[in-house]
Amino acid sequence: MSHLVPKPDAAELRPSPSEPLRHQLLAALAQHRIATTAQLQAMLRPSASRQAISQPLIQLRGERFVGSTALPSASRSHAWYLTPNGARLTRDWPALRGRPPYPITSATAASLRTPHTLTAVRAHLAFAADARQRGDEHRYLDWTPEVAHSIGEGQRVIADAFMHYTLTEGDERTKLRAFVEIDRATTSAERLATKLIDYARLHTYIPIVPGRRAATRNPGPSWQRWYPLFPRVLFILTGASPRTLNNRIADLNAMTREHPAVTAMARDVPLAAALLEDLEQHGPTTAVWTPLAAPAEPRSWTDL
Repeated sequence: MSHLVPKPDAAELRPSPSEPLRHQLLAALAQHRIATTAQLQAMLRPSASRQAISQPLIQLRGERFVGSTALPSASRSHAWYLTPNGARLTRDWPALRGRPPYPITSATAASLRTPHTLTAVRAHLAFAADARQRGDEHRYLDWTPEVAHSIGEGQRVIADAFMHYTLTEGDERTKLRAFVEIDRATTSAERLATKLIDYARLHTYIPIVPGRRAATRNPGPSWQRWYPLFPRVLFILTGASPRTLNNRIADLNAMTREHPAVTAMARDVPLAAALLEDLEQHGPTTAVWTPLAAPAEPRSWTDL
């Protein structure tokens, strides 16, 4: 006989300063959209048991705040996402205000987005693990998927993720920001490289002030509304042989050298590419990043 699960009062699931795990799970799924049990464990409780994460997830599923979709693997693992009830519940939480409103609230949508989204979470976890080991700051809300900015003419550049990261060296704290592009080798190398042109357009885009003559423009580029410095642009590649991925990095290098707007941006903005497997094996702050601006030795992304 089936039993109805009593629906909790929404007030019980509002975040509190102590951040109970249930709240963190809902916030993490609101932020990252899809994640596996193992990824949520690494993200929120890396020293806890898998059961410590799976039990509250199962409870939240019973309360219809989260759903899950089976992954096509022999491990019988699942990817979790917010249901419409969960998306409505978390929409106005202070820590989540301003995030792009692209929730994934059905098993069908989750299955379509799973490969790319879970790969992006893998990249985030590589930075998060490195930050914990180094004593830096990069937590689960410091990685925001699909951040969009206008580049004029009704077009937008959409970063796969935007990253906040704080380097801590003694008493010094350095805040770093980066647009992150995740490449799974599912499109042509040329199409990947043209993403640099979109960022170059954002770098110089100055919107026209509404209601004024076209010649009258705002005092500076639009990106200055959000960032004190233009963020770094990092390409993270996976999904093919090292030779294929290195060829794709070579195409990014060529675009940086040959396109005037990208070349100009590269004088002011650090640009680099790395393989996801290298980040996971060696850490993002090791010399695994290939600078795109000019021939150079691999280095840490923090030293670009």
